[in-house]
Amino acid sequence: MNRATPVTETVTVHIPFRLVKRGGRKEMQLPDGASNQRQIDNTLVKALARAFRWKRMLESGQFATTAELAEHEEIAVTYMTRVLRLSLLAPNIVEAIIKGRQASDLNLADLLGPFPSEWAAQQHLSPVQ
Repeated sequence: MNRATPVTETVTVHIPFRLVKRGGRKEMQLPDGASNQRQIDNTLVKALARAFRWKRMLESGQFATTAELAEHEEIAVTYMTRVLRLSLLAPNIVEAIIKGRQASDLNLADLLGPFPSEWAAQQHLSPVQ
């Protein structure tokens, strides 16, 4: 076969996937059982980093209250307290998020909502892949 010879056969490849929104961007989600190279969700990692940084600042006595810290960071106190709760996530969920192995449908909006404080109960809500 060379460039002058047209190809008369057509090959169609079907790849099942769906598009999901993750952290404000679209991502392909493959069906169960398909190998999926996960990418790290920078939105989740950044939120975790903020949560642990703010927790450390409060525990060290650098700021006496979350209101003081929120004013210093120039953000709303309510947002800060929701993000701070991420420091209560089970260690294996935190590790999975950092390594990009969290559940495919886990996003920041879900984590900023209510979640159980018991680590065992968190496993059922956010299974690690």
